[in-house]
Amino acid sequence: MELNIAVSPGELIDRITILEIKRARISDPDKLRNINRTYDALSKALSAAIHITPRLAGLSKELRSVNEVLWQAEEDLREHESRQNFDGHFIDVARTVYISNDRRSELKRQIDELLGSSLIEEKFYKST
Repeated sequence: MELNIAVSPGELIDRITILEIKRARISDPDKLRNINRTYDALSKALSAAIHITPRLAGLSKELRSVNEVLWQAEEDLREHESRQNFDGHFIDVARTVYISNDRRSELKRQIDELLGSSLIEEKFYKST
């Protein structure tokens, strides 16, 4: 079963960049088959709907870089968790996650604004 839903361009590109990272890092053939099926469908939708300009390509590339940082940070956190090691490095990596997620959100918004999307993700944080 598949669902056709409205999604912002930033969200679509974000999802595609995550799938690209998975394609590069996961070797299990069954998982890759699923990843590639999803990647192909989403890439086709992107190509049909959006002309890739140099500005959009740059934002997409930066979004992928941020998602790679997040991927590695999650790997590092899981490693620390498995060793029950919550030292200063763990704290630094944990901070990287929310800092990178803020940048990720900002890049998705820039893509949405660049393309005139009516769907814009909003973030809200409790003030400290």
